[in-house]
Amino acid sequence: MAEEITKWEYCVETVGGLFSGVKPEVLEELLNEWGEEGWEIVSIYGIENTSKINIIAKRRLTITSRRMGSRPSY
Repeated sequence: MAEEITKWEYCVETVGGLFSGVKPEVLEELLNEWGEEGWEIVSIYGIENTSKINIIAKRRLTITSRRMGSRPSY
């Protein structure tokens, strides 16, 4: 019997300003929204010489997630 391959979709989002970073409460709200949409954070890292961060997320690719759109919004 053939094993089903899990398919994923990924998203990379840059948040924060050039001089001001993301406030913890704003980041928490954003992450909770993404969690409700099925996104799982894979990595968060700071962008050198800025106050911005990149957030990398993934979620299992399904027919429903394709209909919802493939990119969370901030």
